[in-house]
Amino acid sequence: MPQITANGITIEYDEHGEKDAPPVLLIMGFGAQMTLWPMEFVEAMVERGFRVIRYDNRDVGLSHKFDGVKAPGLIKLTLLGKFGITPKVPYTLSDMANDGAGVLDALGIDKAHIVGASMGGMIAQHFAAKHADRTLSLTSIFSTTGNPKLPAAKKEAMKVLITRPASLEEDALVAHGMKLSRTIGSPAYPADEDKLRERVTASVRRSVYPEGGTRHLSAIVADGDRRAMNAGITASTLVLHGEDDPLVPVDGGRDTAASIPGAKIKTFPGWGHDLPTEMVQTLADEIAAHAKAA
Repeated sequence: MPQITANGITIEYDEHGEKDAPPVLLIMGFGAQMTLWPMEFVEAMVERGFRVIRYDNRDVGLSHKFDGVKAPGLIKLTLLGKFGITPKVPYTLSDMANDGAGVLDALGIDKAHIVGASMGGMIAQHFAAKHADRTLSLTSIFSTTGNPKLPAAKKEAMKVLITRPASLEEDALVAHGMKLSRTIGSPAYPADEDKLRERVTASVRRSVYPEGGTRHLSAIVADGDRRAMNAGITASTLVLHGEDDPLVPVDGGRDTAASIPGAKIKTFPGWGHDLPTEMVQTLADEIAAHAKAA
């Protein structure tokens, strides 16, 4: 896969579809590589007439790593937040949105449809707010606003997300990744065990970098409540969320839609915090229709 220099760092990306097709920029979530966007979904969007660009966020996958840059721990971040103090973090979600804009710059793309999942949805909100002139439409997938009054993640989901693997041996990493996928995944669409193992193993062999997740988490917590920022988003916005998401409860999606003027929301029973094969065509239909209408 190719690399580019964007926003002062090296970013790994790939693209699919015709160069002159409307571009869609896919932004993945916390600690997740761009390959978590299933190729089935990418191909479905290409079939619907789009040029699809995926990229590894900073500090994950094959993009730039901020080695040695320390981030405050979760307890410190939480305490500072309760006292209304914005902690100093290595970088912000706004910085990460600027990475996305840098990817478009490097590819010579003026405007794109912005699609973000989970933390990627938070980054996409920043993109649409701060790069309005480059946002053809916004789609926020199982994401949230940072509103402190919203329901928290289920304890078991948060625990497995922030717990580091027992070791960096491949077997331990794969077992941890499979446990995470099963814990936060869709109850209506449980992953086939062999296919899940194959996917997680491929991810582990591509890149393992737990330190990046610590800095991602600090950026999320430090970002606080985005509702005031979201009120200024002018892009046509679609929110997609699973009604059985254990990590970001569906109220987060509803709050996102409520915070963005004119936003529409669609929720789906049985869908959790993943992109199961059974949902690919539905999600592609929703996003493509929304993008074309915008």
